[in-house]
Amino acid sequence: MNEPQPFIPAEPPAFHAKRLLYLATGGVQTMFLPMWLKWLRTSYPGTELRYVITPSARRFATPTAIAATAGAGLPMVDAWPDEPDGALHVELASWPDAVLVHPATMHFVARFSLGLADTPTLLALQCTRAPIVVCPALPPNGHSNPAYRRHIVELSERDNVTVLPPIRGASMSSGEVGIGTAALLPHAISALEDLRSWTESAA
Repeated sequence: MNEPQPFIPAEPPAFHAKRLLYLATGGVQTMFLPMWLKWLRTSYPGTELRYVITPSARRFATPTAIAATAGAGLPMVDAWPDEPDGALHVELASWPDAVLVHPATMHFVARFSLGLADTPTLLALQCTRAPIVVCPALPPNGHSNPAYRRHIVELSERDNVTVLPPIRGASMSSGEVGIGTAALLPHAISALEDLRSWTESAA
């Protein structure tokens, strides 16, 4: 589900991470990724940004469009390389001091919650100590699914993970209004800064 157009505030929220890893999964809201990356680049010029897309995310945002707006080359696709020249998952786990998954599909939420690690980024997220904010984007009535609810509870019990509940919006496929739109990126950044500050003070 999605609102017709994401809301971008006049003043971006405070955010002091030096290195942000941004993962976009295969939800329709990924179509807004080029716009959001441009907003991040403009709003937080002191933050180094690395962005990753899942293979299914390419249905909604092309690597060329992402590179053109993000200004840092083509995105990494979350798949194991045929001939790796290093431990990519270790690098992705140790590099960021903040991680954002926006949008996170129902499928990704389940895989992350169950501890699956079949891609470089998913393995990195299972092992990193960096704060992670996950923003689910769901189909109609997905938020009521018992399995999904269990996955959210499990993720919420991890001390470095915050799950932002989806908000009300209109489904692009059916037009039905309900809960399912991923939290808007500025709200996700605020939540990530809160979690980042908390983990720093608790260390």
